[in-house]
Amino acid sequence: MTDGRTTGSARAFELLEPLVQAATVRVHAPAGGYENPRSHRTGPTWGSGFFIAPGWVLTCAHVVGEGGAAVRLTGREVGITFSAGSLTGTVTGRVECVLPERLEERRPGRHALWDLPDLALVRVLAPVSHACVRLTDRSRPRFDEVAYFGCTEDLGTPEITGRTTRLRGTAGNGAAIRLGDDDEIEPGMSGGPVVDLARGEVVGVLKARRQSGGGGLAVSVVQLRTLPMAARGQVGLYRRIMQAHDLYHYDQHLSDLDNRRTWTDVHGELPPEEGDPYAGRGRLTPGERTTLCGLLAELPPPGSSEVVRALVEAARGEEPDPLPPAPLSWRDGLGLLHDPPGGTGEAAAMLRYATDVSVAEYREPVTPGADEELWDWVRATAERLWRPLRRELGERRERGLADRERRRRAPAGRAVHGSARRAGGLPSGASVLLEVWAHGWEDVYDWRVSVLAGPAHAGRVTPVDSGVRLTLAGLPEALRVPLAEGFRRCDTHEAAALLEVAVAPELFGLAVDAWVVVGGVPLGVQRPVVLRHPAGASQGGPNPGGAREHPADRECADAAARWARVQAGPLQDERADCAGGRPRTPATEWLTGLPDNTVPVHCRAADQEPTLGSLHAVRDAGYGVAVTRRPPPEPGASCAPFHRGLREELADAGRAEVLPLRFQTLRGRAYGADPDAYWATGAGLVWEDPARPLPEEEPLQGDL
Repeated sequence: MTDGRTTGSARAFELLEPLVQAATVRVHAPAGGYENPRSHRTGPTWGSGFFIAPGWVLTCAHVVGEGGAAVRLTGREVGITFSAGSLTGTVTGRVECVLPERLEERRPGRHALWDLPDLALVRVLAPVSHACVRLTDRSRPRFDEVAYFGCTEDLGTPEITGRTTRLRGTAGNGAAIRLGDDDEIEPGMSGGPVVDLARGEVVGVLKARRQSGGGGLAVSVVQLRTLPMAARGQVGLYRRIMQAHDLYHYDQHLSDLDNRRTWTDVHGELPPEEGDPYAGRGRLTPGERTTLCGLLAELPPPGSSEVVRALVEAARGEEPDPLPPAPLSWRDGLGLLHDPPGGTGEAAAMLRYATDVSVAEYREPVTPGADEELWDWVRATAERLWRPLRRELGERRERGLADRERRRRAPAGRAVHGSARRAGGLPSGASVLLEVWAHGWEDVYDWRVSVLAGPAHAGRVTPVDSGVRLTLAGLPEALRVPLAEGFRRCDTHEAAALLEVAVAPELFGLAVDAWVVVGGVPLGVQRPVVLRHPAGASQGGPNPGGAREHPADRECADAAARWARVQAGPLQDERADCAGGRPRTPATEWLTGLPDNTVPVHCRAADQEPTLGSLHAVRDAGYGVAVTRRPPPEPGASCAPFHRGLREELADAGRAEVLPLRFQTLRGRAYGADPDAYWATGAGLVWEDPARPLPEEEPLQGDL
């Protein structure tokens, strides 16, 4: 050991220290009105940060929140002092966003830990020349020696210093990294970078130290993927910043204007890892990795997270790590290709992935020649590794080009391997599935959030998160993060993914469409939300007797005919639980005798009779589309406006396949204070799509 470091890590620290210090900044009060002569007229130090891309500083939210709960975070101006060669410069920055978003609404008290991930992005308000760190692309950190950097005032003058320790594990479901107590974390270092010394990459943002002074906590930089998603048709902040990050290092690698070491140069000088099974030709060289990331950054971003995961699975030979956060950029896919299974070379897996990316469907026109440049690089690199790989990749590319051409020639709105989808219908891709179960006879509930694959992979479910024993009132807050992760995985450039809520009929009144997850806007306004009966669940209620067969899982000619007929329209509404404003219980014979294009309508509380019994009966009669409603707060309010407005809406829609999106539009109009849409408040759409079968099993309810 040398100063607490192994010989290899001591050399790595020596190589990396100047690069990290050049990109690390002091965050303080802005100049003008906050001047403090004792702090070099730049205001008192609040913490540290570091440049991750030209013009962008990453720090902790609690650093820019200096001043208490009354301070608004987003839009706040801060001072940024950084090194530019032998000079020190100060510039004003503006907080662009903080994570989690709810910190704007609710913050902890003084000296308390802020909620994870506790990150803030600061945009510099003037063009300045500065260095940037190199961020990891790995979803999980390796538990090796690390260095952390930040602003200290040991000798009475602010300066950027570095210390070393080891990673000791993770916390917060992987959002945070535990740091060992090998060295002290001082006040002012919060927001500084944590660098993996073995690989020369920034893996975390320093967040807190233990009260005893030994060890602390850092936030994984992978949490940047939880930045707010972009509006449809726009490139999100995360993708913009990571593109700028990769192009910065690519340009530095190619430039010959000076002879200063770049991050890529230093990566090539780092001591080799002991026992690395992919050393030598098994891994890309640092220069090749930098070039590949730069070429990927030249391409338009992927249309969705699922596109990245599918290409990673094809290149890796197995499904990638399902743990959050979801991969959002092409470079994130590279991070899922480290250490592939079965002894497959890491370099080969990355080249297969790059080949598939070069022939992928991009969400916007590609810069002329960018995809060809990527392929030329892949082919040349494959020849350096081993020539047979070049032939394999050439055949892979030819298949990819043929598949892409076939997709482009397919008629508009028609999937290559599926039926036509008319305009206004739901996208055929993955959806987010929320399941909630009653926990026995108690008033607590178990839940699960999953990604439900589209019709092309019917029945395929990827778990996101689950939990047990929550009250209904506690569900919205507990599900905020899991649902946001599910949406990141499923949302595409063209459309927000469908949210399917599978609950027993007595929970159809659960106001999921009114929950706020991200962006400050209710879910039902942001995306289509539908209700579903749980698959194979015991229903109880008016028809007890065990599990019921799910319409999507049985071969029922009547149910299939009803689904196909109602999708095509025209639509006919029928009041199921009331007649002239008075409650009624529909007879089974009456329900089964209605035309196949009927949409049964319920206007009363789903957890009370006769509506609960009607919902069961409607399901048993094979209706895949029905309407329900949360009753208005006034018990005596007439249901006539609801039925009248819904009849007009169904007549205007013409066919059921457009209803999920039309209900979303109605919720948006009501949210935007359109009086003509107030009747739709609380309306829910029951949507039993046979092409989207639900998982059968329920979550475990704990030890007996």
